Amino acid sequence: MPSMHWTYAKAGVDIKKEHGVVKALAGVIKRQTDLRGFCGLFELPFDAHHLLAISTDGVGSKVLIAAKLDKWDTIGIDCIAMNVNDIYCVGATPLAFVDYLAMEQPDERIAAEVGKGLEAGAEISDMYIVSGETAILPEVVNDLDLSGTCVGYVKRDEVIRGEQIEAGDLVLGMKSSGIHSNGLTLARKVVEDSGLKYTDPFPLNCTRSIGEELLTPTRIYTEVLELLKRCEVHGLAHITGSGFLKLGRITDLGFDIYNPLEPNEIFTFLQEMGNITDEEMYKTFNMGMGFAVVIPESEEHEALRITQGKIVGEVVAKEKGITVGDVTVV
Repeated sequence: MPSMHWTYAKAGVDIKKEHGVVKALAGVIKRQTDLRGFCGLFELPFDAHHLLAISTDGVGSKVLIAAKLDKWDTIGIDCIAMNVNDIYCVGATPLAFVDYLAMEQPDERIAAEVGKGLEAGAEISDMYIVSGETAILPEVVNDLDLSGTCVGYVKRDEVIRGEQIEAGDLVLGMKSSGIHSNGLTLARKVVEDSGLKYTDPFPLNCTRSIGEELLTPTRIYTEVLELLKRCEVHGLAHITGSGFLKLGRITDLGFDIYNPLEPNEIFTFLQEMGNITDEEMYKTFNMGMGFAVVIPESEEHEALRITQGKIVGEVVAKEKGITVGDVTVV
């Protein structure tokens, strides 16, 4: 049995303090645009009709699990997914990607395995990896760190900013493939505190190890582009670090998630093994919903047909906050 009630903060990641770091950093940068959304938008001096969208992110401590299993061929998918899914959130189409691979020691075999995942992610996203950078930093990194930057484009009059969201709009939830690439610091602490190894069979699916379950690649939500073509969309949210709190990035209104997607087995396992509260789970993990789309009620049928998602809730008044069933997230 676990020795404590785990939280993300106890594992070493305090979301409130992280927000303070972001505020401090942004507070001294004057040459910036609106930082509220999931990615940046900027104008092209030679094109009045389009904006470029840009996002940067990494794989985080998921690389530590890859190192434990010596399995490196999927984290490239995660790297691209974390960026591309953010690009989708403003209604943009991914165009190009650059990667940054920092290694403790040069290892051609591992680099080639990482490259396999990057290639797979680029193919799924229908974009090109146009450049990258590799650094050997034995005094800075352990094993490796992987991150990247994605650039996309969107017509100026088709940008999704969440400004049209209103109470009564529906929330379409799209299933995650698993833990994706966030909350792995807490997940690792739970596994290690329980005395388990990443090579042990995953109790809820013994055909895979715990490590393999945690390494399941992040889903890339390509169907969002088709949804944008055929439906009126008021808001888009990529549910990553800080879980359902991410919904607050697209509107100041509240959310009543009254019919949530069923959490993946990995979340059931982590919650039981780590004695984690429901509130903490929804503030840390995607809990089965990796992407959320806010649509008017009139678009429900077509949106469900395109995405195979599920109507999980609706937008409510600001003072009602964000709730998931009986759980108050904020």
